[in-house]
Amino acid sequence: MKVINGNIASPLGFSADGLHAGFKKKKMDFGWIVSEVPASVAGVYTTNKVVAAPLLVTKEAVEKSQKMRAVVVNSGCANSCTGQQGLEDAYTMQQWTADKLGVEPETVAVASTGVIGELMPMDTLKKGLSKLVVNGNADDFSKAILTTDTDIKTVAVTEMFGRDEVTMAGVAKGSGMIHPNMATMLAFITCDAVISSEALQLALSKTVEKTFNQITVDGDTSTNDMVLVLSNGCTLNKEIVPDTADFEKFTAMLNFVMQDLAKKIARDGEGATKLIEVNVVNAPNEEDARMMAKSVVGSSLVKTAIFGEDPNWGRILAAVGYAGVDVPVEHIDIKLGDLPVMLDSTPVSFDEEEMADVMQADQVTITVDLHAGEALGQAWGCDLSYDYVKINALYRT
Repeated sequence: MKVINGNIASPLGFSADGLHAGFKKKKMDFGWIVSEVPASVAGVYTTNKVVAAPLLVTKEAVEKSQKMRAVVVNSGCANSCTGQQGLEDAYTMQQWTADKLGVEPETVAVASTGVIGELMPMDTLKKGLSKLVVNGNADDFSKAILTTDTDIKTVAVTEMFGRDEVTMAGVAKGSGMIHPNMATMLAFITCDAVISSEALQLALSKTVEKTFNQITVDGDTSTNDMVLVLSNGCTLNKEIVPDTADFEKFTAMLNFVMQDLAKKIARDGEGATKLIEVNVVNAPNEEDARMMAKSVVGSSLVKTAIFGEDPNWGRILAAVGYAGVDVPVEHIDIKLGDLPVMLDSTPVSFDEEEMADVMQADQVTITVDLHAGEALGQAWGCDLSYDYVKINALYRT
């Protein structure tokens, strides 16, 4: 697999565009991804019981058509908790996009992010849609989907399948209201491989548990979280089917793209100063390992200790203990970076200056060794800073 300098339109047959329509005061806030041919599609959606109107419309479209021609996204208005009018507006957003592209409405996905509880400004939507173009500026799409993010989040890779080069690209937004549970923000992945929607869904479902479901910023699961994967077959490779070496290779590509985006989201958490990576190793099974890793990275006490550059391993051990996993804890090792702070469930001394270097880094890695198996679980998050409170206390103002 090769990482390339690309964007969401790098795979064959895809284009994208983004612009400022007026959902927000100044920044780009509206865009689309377009496939020149019907693309296989797979999706995962928020597990919040309160589901925003765009997700309802998109999920229905994916289930009905099993193909997708476009994804249209606005930022600044979530169109969530907006009742029947919000649902009608989401359908209108879908229909207007379909009309402009000359495609069936059920082949158009819609997504929205921003403030909850405000109706979609339809005049703004219509104006923005009139300006979007096919084969526009794909980098602008990456900017148009952002809310409180400080930077765009993109990745692109290629892989050989026989003599055919397949390209896969991803873009995401996510900074606050990020917590692992099914899907954790808005993420869109494009690919030019020949693969069915059913196989694509299988690959996505296998991969999301190890990637997007393993990040947390603040413990909040949004009403608008969604991940969509589109693959349009423009490479004309031999069809990728489950239970084959090619399917495993494709899944590895997807895992790389999703993990890269997940880590970028965690690093860009609202007010974040550090990325936290937790590795639980030598666990009895992967599920237990992932649950423990999520417990540690999601602990507010761990997150604040990392912000304060305090090697408070007791908070880490406590989070391991309340993860709800029945595993032996009598022989645990804990490391911060490469420095042990606990061996065989017993505290050990460490050099304070060396530890200061570990804690002051942009990424702090926590390793928990259970000595109880061979499984690995990883999770990613960020520290919890004063700025997180400022950003969310003043979100609407």
